[in-house]
Amino acid sequence: MRKILKQKFFDRPVLKVAEDLLGKYLVRKVGNSSSTKATAGKKEIALIITEVEAYDGPLDRACHAHKGRTARTEVMFGEAGRFYVYLIYGMYSMLNIVTGKKDYPAAILIRGVEGFNGPGKLTTFLKIDKKLNCKKAERSSNLWFEDRGVKISKKDIKRTPRIGVTYAGLVWSKKPYRFILKIY
Repeated sequence: MRKILKQKFFDRPVLKVAEDLLGKYLVRKVGNSSSTKATAGKKEIALIITEVEAYDGPLDRACHAHKGRTARTEVMFGEAGRFYVYLIYGMYSMLNIVTGKKDYPAAILIRGVEGFNGPGKLTTFLKIDKKLNCKKAERSSNLWFEDRGVKISKKDIKRTPRIGVTYAGLVWSKKPYRFILKIY
């Protein structure tokens, strides 16, 4: 079974979506696109999602939208199911998916997939960059999410504090908003 996750899947509270993304697949079409058909000559890479972090709205001091709407964070205030991609350390693209209701800025950072533990490693491997910012997670963007029938038990999920957010203060840096599949 291969079912592309639609906007409805992402149009829910960020913590629920984050947990439910574990075991789903991140799918990317990459390769030669010089043909007249946009997908001709491209290969599909599908990797199971093993680690994510949630960023939950304007009160979350680790969330980029905590300080309000900016050109950079505008996509987070938009409709669910769009990518929020930004550059960190001037060299790594970070892939996030926007969740929840419009005007409530929440997103999930895809931290790991099978074979790649680290958001910069996975975006480098999948050739994900800022060109995907604001695009919908669907086939036409050549990057989307799929449910392939993998069932994940709650006992197989570990929750921990997020990584690298000490700037958010003691309360927000300790929130258990990082979700990891124990079996990977």
